[in-house]
Amino acid sequence: MNQQNAKKVLITGASGFIGSHLVREALDRGYEVWAGVRSTSSLANLPQDKTRFIDLKYNNIQDMAEQLAQVRQEYGVWDFVVHNAGLTKALRPRDFALVNTEYTYNLIYALAKADCRPSKFLLMSSLSCFSGGDPKKPEPISSSDVPNPTTDYGKSKFLAEMHLKEQKEFPYLIFNPTGVYGPGDRDYLMEIESIRAGFDFAIGMKPQYLTFIYVKDLARAVFEALETEAAKNKRYFVADGDVYTDSQFAQIIRETLGKKHLFRLRIPKWLAWTVCCLSEITGRLTGRASTLNRDKYKILSQRNWICDAEPLQRETGFRPAYDLRHGMKETIEYINSKRLNNKQSHR
Repeated sequence: MNQQNAKKVLITGASGFIGSHLVREALDRGYEVWAGVRSTSSLANLPQDKTRFIDLKYNNIQDMAEQLAQVRQEYGVWDFVVHNAGLTKALRPRDFALVNTEYTYNLIYALAKADCRPSKFLLMSSLSCFSGGDPKKPEPISSSDVPNPTTDYGKSKFLAEMHLKEQKEFPYLIFNPTGVYGPGDRDYLMEIESIRAGFDFAIGMKPQYLTFIYVKDLARAVFEALETEAAKNKRYFVADGDVYTDSQFAQIIRETLGKKHLFRLRIPKWLAWTVCCLSEITGRLTGRASTLNRDKYKILSQRNWICDAEPLQRETGFRPAYDLRHGMKETIEYINSKRLNNKQSHR
C-alpha cells in the first residue's frame, strides 16, 4: 500500500507485550503506524524505521488536546485509535484508577477537543471486568452478562469502558480478551519456568476452567474488527474457542518443554492468599509491583474463565490461527532463544 494513501492508526502502550504485536500486525497490513510510548519506554521490540512515535500527555486534557491538534494539522486524523496502554499490576489501587480509568477518559475527550476524531476507537479492556463464570459448572460468560468486577484492576477497566460508552464523539469497540500469551509475555512465563524446573502449583482443590488467546491472533482480531464496517459500538470477548482445565494447561506446557516428570501440587486457597499478601508487601517495600498480590489472587481463585467468543467470529469473520499447543510451541521456542542468547552474552 502506498504510504501516502495508507490508513493511519494510533496504538497506545505500543512498547509492551500486546502493543508490540499490534504494531507489527498494523505494519503488515500496510498502515501508517503511530506508536504511543512513554519517553522512558524501551523501543527494542518495535521496528523504529517504520513507525512514528508520540509520547501522549495523558495527565492533562488541554495539553494533550493541543498535542493532538498539532499532529492533526501536520499529518491528518488517525483513522483508528487502539487504546492498549494500561496497568495490569500496581503498588496501589489508585494507580489502576489513574492510568486505566482517568487516562482513558482524558484521551477520549482530548481527541474530541482537538477535532481528532477517529473512525473507530478500540479499547483493550479485560475479562476481569466480569467476575468469572458459574464456578459450579463450565458455562461461558456472555457479552450480555452484567459486568461485575471484583478486582481493583477489573474495576478500573470497567470504569474506562463506561466512559467510552457514554461519549458520543466517535464509534467504539471494547475488547475483553481472555488469558493472552505469547512471545514477550511475563505473566505466564512464571508458570512455564516453574514447570521447566519440574513443579506445577495450582490454587484450590477444584479444577479451574481456562481459556486463552495467542497474542498474534489477538492482534489480528483487533484489525479484523476495526476493518469490519458493521462492527461498531460493541463489546467482544476474544478467545481461541477451546477450554482447558488448569491440569491440561500444565500438561501442554510440560509436553512442549519435553519434561518427562512433573510434580503437581494443589495449594489451599488460604495458603495462596498468604503468599500473595506477602508478595504484595515485598513489592511495596521494594517499590516494584509484584505479579502475585491480593488483586491477582481473586483472579487465580476464580474457577471458571470460559467466555463466549462466537459473536466476534460471526460478526467480523475472525478465525484464530493458533490453538494452545501451537501457540505454546512458538512461545517456548522464543523463551528458549532468549535464554540461549543471554547465556552466550554472559560468556
